Amino acid sequence: MSTGGGTDGTAGTALAEQARAKVNLTLRVLGRRPDGYHELESVVAFAGVADRLTLTPGAKAELTVTGPRAAECGALDDNLVFRAARALGARIEGLRSGQFTLDKQLPAAAGIGGGSADAAAALRLLAASNNIAFDDPRIMAVARATGADIPVCVASKACVMTGVGETLAPITLPPLPCVLVNPRVPVATRDVFAELGLKPGEFRAGLSEVLEAVAWPAPGAAAEDWIDALAGGSNDLEAPAIRVQPAIAQVLAVLRAAEGVRLARMSGSGATCFAIFSSETEARAAAAAIAAGHPGWWVEASVLN
Repeated sequence: MSTGGGTDGTAGTALAEQARAKVNLTLRVLGRRPDGYHELESVVAFAGVADRLTLTPGAKAELTVTGPRAAECGALDDNLVFRAARALGARIEGLRSGQFTLDKQLPAAAGIGGGSADAAAALRLLAASNNIAFDDPRIMAVARATGADIPVCVASKACVMTGVGETLAPITLPPLPCVLVNPRVPVATRDVFAELGLKPGEFRAGLSEVLEAVAWPAPGAAAEDWIDALAGGSNDLEAPAIRVQPAIAQVLAVLRAAEGVRLARMSGSGATCFAIFSSETEARAAAAAIAAGHPGWWVEASVLN
């Protein structure tokens, strides 16, 4: 599933993948399992903005990070790209790795799965480089073991994600013009879940509520139908995230005041928020206005699908 470069595993042939931003259009926290993991239900889409990861096959795994967000990546030896590569190598004897170069465009600790998308891109690149089938179960097993958001990022296609992120039901989502905004403040997922305050074994939703979950529009439904359906949802982490980082409330207020906005909400555990518009023209105009008014923020017009 390489999006660029060669796919035959020839030594020295650079392969490339886009690591697209993940956006949680809705996010319900159903409860916390006895093992401490949270049970979720989320409609997930992917934006056109992305990191770019390249791999030049070789014997030794190495990582170089470039781009405007490179300084936000932290220690490279603990980067999710490395962790995913090591985990796949432990499962597949003789796996050839190589030189990874990550062009980091997405903000870190931002609720849009930047690191997870990078790790998923690494798994796709390693599969292509080693002539491993994309649907090889070892790929998804490593994704699940390495990070909760990595499985949904492997295919990077719209879906309803449940469980702790491992159960994925594909959906057909029409293109939704959007603006993504991050106030350039990192928000740790663990801090937001701690603020939510669920104890192991505590559930916020009973079985009957889960069974009565929203029925999402059928394939072929118009964007208008999807916007109406999504408006009936929520992000259960939005309120606790605002308590952790009040700047999120300001971002949401700005997005909700934008001309032509149809829906604005926080993604994931924050601090990135999104707004959906009826047209790409409206989204671009809103992004330009917001960027001009808040030059310190990360602002991108894109399309969700």
